[in-house]
Amino acid sequence: MLTEYRRDLHRIPETGWQVDKTAAYIKGVLSALPCEVFSPVGNAVCAYFDFGKKETVAFRSDMDGLPVTEQTGLPFASERAGFMHACGHDGHMAILLGLAQTLAKRTSAARNVLLIFEPAEETTGGAAAILETGLFEKYYVNRVYGLHLWPGVEEGKVFSRAGGLMSRSCEVSVRFTGRSVHIARWPEGKDALCAAVRFIEAAYQYTEGKENCLLRFGKMTSGEVRNAVSGETVLEGSLRCLDDAGYDDMRAMLSDLAADIERETGCAVEVRRTAGYPPVTNDAGLLREARSRFPIYDAEPTYITEDFSVYQQHAPGVFFFLGTGGTELLHSPRFDFNEGVLETGLALFTALL
Repeated sequence: MLTEYRRDLHRIPETGWQVDKTAAYIKGVLSALPCEVFSPVGNAVCAYFDFGKKETVAFRSDMDGLPVTEQTGLPFASERAGFMHACGHDGHMAILLGLAQTLAKRTSAARNVLLIFEPAEETTGGAAAILETGLFEKYYVNRVYGLHLWPGVEEGKVFSRAGGLMSRSCEVSVRFTGRSVHIARWPEGKDALCAAVRFIEAAYQYTEGKENCLLRFGKMTSGEVRNAVSGETVLEGSLRCLDDAGYDDMRAMLSDLAADIERETGCAVEVRRTAGYPPVTNDAGLLREARSRFPIYDAEPTYITEDFSVYQQHAPGVFFFLGTGGTELLHSPRFDFNEGVLETGLALFTALL
């Protein structure tokens, strides 16, 4: 059952909110079960199992694939050229559909159950749009769970940790505006490239040794020609923090550093940040309860981000890593995994009921 779901979904990867075939497949499976099936927004799909309780537990899976050309050679490889489920979302959906089948056989449960299939996790993030509909309030959701297939940790085992598991993120762009002159008259100019270099060196020096924060710039665009002082430079990078306190500290540092560089170089410095995602922060009490029902090993925190964190802003929750062992990394065109681990994911979610 889980393997069939995974392979069917692997063949039809779609991206962003445009997951029409994926949503239709999920609705087709769920429509035969004793649950309310609906779309709270766009192509998101939900299934609500009403056991007559006051409160509800939610389980979430992402739905979207990636613009990656598959190179696995699998007999059930992607049928859409240039697109692939390279991040395991096909496996996540299979686990949640398996949970739906388990729920269909039940006549009682400790709570009502809400299954959420979320589009656009890889792009703009679908969680915020789903929650803006008032979904958690309508169904009285008081806890939420999710998982991700995770290369590099032991295959078939589940990992998590209380507190910060995955980082808060934002994209950082810094624009330096100076004055371009011929290099023969460089003292008359204001060197935006030099200002950017000073900014990077100071920012990296500040970040060194901070255990919960990461700041790196991966792109610099500067100047027009080799024999003129650069009049404009733009840095593009990413800030990742495992807690909000660290994020606030780094945000203040960037603003203070911009002011310092302006005074030192005479260049105007503008720092822009995107909203990004909050950190994935696991509820300690819920994790203790989960560990009393299922073997869960300690996870190392990561600077990778996940918009599951948005659900945790509305209800306490726990996110888990489901080990795939020594597979290719996520987003690789060769990513694949032993489908037997899906049974472990289903067993975990069933225990959490």
